[in-house]
Amino acid sequence: MMIMINLLNYILLVIMILISVAFLTLFERKLLGYIQVRKGPNKNGFNGLFQPFMDALKLLTKEIFYLSNSLMYLFSPMIMFFLSMILWLIYPWIYKFYSIDFSIIYLMLILSLMVYPVMIIGWVSMCNYSILGSLRSVSQMISFEILLFMMFFISMLMIEDYSFFSFVSSQKNISFMFFMYPLYLIFIISMLIDLNRIPFDLIEGESELVSGFNLEYFSSLFVLIFLSEYMNIMFMSMILTVMFFGFNNWSLIFLLVYMYHLILLIMVRGVLPRIRYDILMKMCWFELLMFILLYSLFIYLMKELMMLNFKIL
Repeated sequence: MMIMINLLNYILLVIMILISVAFLTLFERKLLGYIQVRKGPNKNGFNGLFQPFMDALKLLTKEIFYLSNSLMYLFSPMIMFFLSMILWLIYPWIYKFYSIDFSIIYLMLILSLMVYPVMIIGWVSMCNYSILGSLRSVSQMISFEILLFMMFFISMLMIEDYSFFSFVSSQKNISFMFFMYPLYLIFIISMLIDLNRIPFDLIEGESELVSGFNLEYFSSLFVLIFLSEYMNIMFMSMILTVMFFGFNNWSLIFLLVYMYHLILLIMVRGVLPRIRYDILMKMCWFELLMFILLYSLFIYLMKELMMLNFKIL
């Protein structure tokens, strides 16, 4: 009986996420429109309310023909969408329907697998632009996943646990954001890079790669890629809110901070230009990585000093 309840709750969560993705795209287009002093979608329904569903209908009814004989051409978007869905298994439920003891390790594992479908999508497309986009994705996503994993390591050092639920219980008195603010800023930068968002959307660079790794995809296969990317945006915003603020997911302040992170990701797209690829790699290996290593040493020494003082007292 409990298994069926868990399954129904997860199915309900996925349905709500898919509906939220539709309105997130509308919200993004509206906000970017007002940033650029224009209206945005405003024709379909009241003030453009049905625009996402019209876009989905248009994409799903397009003709399907295969540009590659490889089965991976068909399965890669499905794998990408599946990985994005199972990330939500660590969602902090009110009644803890799912309680994965090593949920942070699970999160790191799934995030490390996300690079493979992007790489395979570019490889099987048999297009120079797609291959260049997939090559960029491998170096970019792996480089900045190192930063993400180091930040997860520092967070695990603070909570002394591998469970995602421990972030809520460990921040009852003070949020991690107040005394780990540099880590919070670097996490946002790494999140933008891992999500391929402007100014770091170099694997989808329209100016030099036309559309990047997904150039040869259309219709329902493109819908799967599109949904997985926006599901990851919502998921990483939730991770950022819980890790550095520790709010419960049923509280009003959780929703406000969660919406703040979503709006921040969208506004960054509207105000910043795309950077050069060599600057991105240099920022990773010579600047941010060095800072994270020194910061992890600093956190470790401070924690050991606090434990020593506690033992003396």
